[in-house]
Amino acid sequence: MKQLHIETKVVHGCKSFDPHTGSISFPIYQSATFRHPGLNQSTGYDYSRETNPTREELEKTLARLENGKAGFAFSSGMAAIATITELFSPGDHIVVSDDLYGGTYRLFEEICQRHGLEFTYIDTSNLGNLNASLKKNTRALFIETPSNPMMKVTDIQELVRIAKSLDLITIVDNTFLTPYFQRPLELGADIVVHSGTKYLGGHNDVLSGFIVIKDGTFEEKLKLIQKSIGAVLSPFDSWLVLRGMKTLGLRLEKQQHNAIRIANWLKGHPLVEKVYYVGLPEHEGFAISQKQCAGFGGMISFTIKKAEFVEKILRDVKIIAFAESLGGVESLITYPMVQTHGSIPQEIRERLGVNEKLLRLSVGIEAVQDLIDDLDQAMR
Repeated sequence: MKQLHIETKVVHGCKSFDPHTGSISFPIYQSATFRHPGLNQSTGYDYSRETNPTREELEKTLARLENGKAGFAFSSGMAAIATITELFSPGDHIVVSDDLYGGTYRLFEEICQRHGLEFTYIDTSNLGNLNASLKKNTRALFIETPSNPMMKVTDIQELVRIAKSLDLITIVDNTFLTPYFQRPLELGADIVVHSGTKYLGGHNDVLSGFIVIKDGTFEEKLKLIQKSIGAVLSPFDSWLVLRGMKTLGLRLEKQQHNAIRIANWLKGHPLVEKVYYVGLPEHEGFAISQKQCAGFGGMISFTIKKAEFVEKILRDVKIIAFAESLGGVESLITYPMVQTHGSIPQEIRERLGVNEKLLRLSVGIEAVQDLIDDLDQAMR
């Protein structure tokens, strides 16, 4: 059979159905342990912290979607990122995108540094910044693209070219676009990480995180870390993500359609100062996005002209929910300075533009005119 399109892969997953029963919905194997046929014999499943059939189907599905060697499912996106940091040793240095999720910054600065890892934060959308940040002990580059919340775009292929010349590992957080719109491993990255809570699950009802690796270099080490630390995704949550991913293509296409309409509407609003959406032709990363992505996603950030309007907007939206997170079918609006990026020091936030006037919008699948009307009445 010829290579399937991504739209088909997200629906059918790895096995497409349960080979034992023919069940189209892959079963939830809600079991902590599994019976052995005899001494030194195994069905392939012994204990769910190590391997569970439902989680295994999800892990193999993610690997298939990213065109990677293996996938690993965790109880949250932060658990996945924390597992990646276990690949490094005290004294190792990692260069990181300066515009990134506040929880990742908190993990690196407040936990990983105590364990001897070093971090330098740079604007990776301008790779001219990279040389000055490199040290003799640099081991990896960790990027978000598009970044959270300022929507900066990094040229993955060019970053990989530099990394390979220096024998560095390239790690890409692909949460915002998912493998439906962007596949960093195909562009040469070594490791992809996701918060599956967001677009992959897609319904704001499950926490999850994923790692997918390009080849077998880190496979055995990650298996050891995963089963030893034990922050694995439960069978039921694995099933929820499997079910959610079946509509990933439909959801993202609709969310992107809505986001383009809303971004253009925001551009013309008298209270709006600037709109950050990678699908706008004037966005600095538009050309790179066209080169390395199949779409622009559903995330918009925008600044308003007066900070005193923020409280009213957040209070008065009716259809759009004032809530943390992103990527679900429901539209959400977030105040990054207080919520998602509250862990980042103020001076860094101010330099990046994550200030008291910035709002972040995760566009859902509702009728786009209803969303525009909701923003319009809240911003009057």
